[in-house]
Amino acid sequence: MNASEFRRRGKEMVDYVANYMEGIEGRQVYPDVEPGYLRPLIPAAAPQEPDTFEDIINDVEKIIMPGGSASEATLVALLAARTKVIHRLQAASPELTQAAIMEKLVAYSSDQAHSSVERAGLIGGVKLKAIPSDGNFAMRASALQEALERDKAAGLIPFFMVATLGTTTCCSFDNLLEVGPICNKEDIWLHVDAAYAGSAFICPEFRHLLNGVEFADSFNFNPHKWLLVNFDCSAMWVKKRTDLTGAFRLDPTYLKHSHQDSGLITDYRHWQIPLGRRFRSLKMWFVFRMYGVKGLQAYIRKHVQLSHEFESLVRQDPRFEICVEVILGLVCFRLKGSNKVNEALLQRINSAKKIHLVPCHLRDKFVLRFAICSRTVESAHVQRAWEHIKELAADVLRAERE
Repeated sequence: MNASEFRRRGKEMVDYVANYMEGIEGRQVYPDVEPGYLRPLIPAAAPQEPDTFEDIINDVEKIIMPGGSASEATLVALLAARTKVIHRLQAASPELTQAAIMEKLVAYSSDQAHSSVERAGLIGGVKLKAIPSDGNFAMRASALQEALERDKAAGLIPFFMVATLGTTTCCSFDNLLEVGPICNKEDIWLHVDAAYAGSAFICPEFRHLLNGVEFADSFNFNPHKWLLVNFDCSAMWVKKRTDLTGAFRLDPTYLKHSHQDSGLITDYRHWQIPLGRRFRSLKMWFVFRMYGVKGLQAYIRKHVQLSHEFESLVRQDPRFEICVEVILGLVCFRLKGSNKVNEALLQRINSAKKIHLVPCHLRDKFVLRFAICSRTVESAHVQRAWEHIKELAADVLRAERE
């Protein structure tokens, strides 16, 4: 493709994207196709001769589009904490082997933490224990302290704790002001996972949810979740950079360069698992420049306002209940009654393909989650979604009575 054709095709692609954005409301929110639909629609081997650009784009719309269609920060923090505690214990007792220490290490998180935390424990080869959350699905000091005392008495070594600000299930917030001082006192690395809610902290009125962050050793949020940055983009802070570089630094000859000891650059290959990294900060730079702080704040505030609008609609219907306090852009709700009736409602909602909801379990309750997350969402969409939910709820309740 020469420069002239590249220019022409580039303009065609811009039109394709713009047309998609203009017509997105006419598309289903969830595909009709079944897993494996693509296999018989594509050749078994790559073409010997190049296809035309027109044929490629036609296949994108005809074959690919009907099918619709993060972060390793917790793992990085856990590995750094693991290295730090091993070095500390071996410095005090040189006879201790790494294996002897590893088998006694234990990490903690709330029982509401994301599954990526459990996966980090599996990859890191350490025990991970879930701390029971309180009635608001938050981790509190008393439950954490009880677990620590029990495990220390059993000869285990607490070394790492993940506190979540804005849990995936219900957007609850662990109490940093309570658990933070305990972690600092016990020399436990405190990692704060604010993957979703972290974007809201651009607004001053939500920063009280950060109270206690000064106790953290590391902090992570994902701008691709709620700050208009395309996937993937995860931002991580660490209180002491040598804790990371001490865990990941390797300097083979073929990776050495003249600036590595100059202090003029940050060599991020020592901060992470892969050696290379994509220029993700460039995406953030563009978003910040295009929206400005005020534009991003307005975007977050609008979503929070719309979530409270939906909450209000739910509360006005005596058939439904709100399951947890609505703080940001997520509303957890359900029909009053059995899990079975709520599962039936979800099945009807998602089968209709006008909206798509992802459920969760809060204790023993099956709960529906309404998330405000689209850049173009308006009050009319919320109202339309609620009318749709009410109609399907009536059908479900009618079927249950029959």
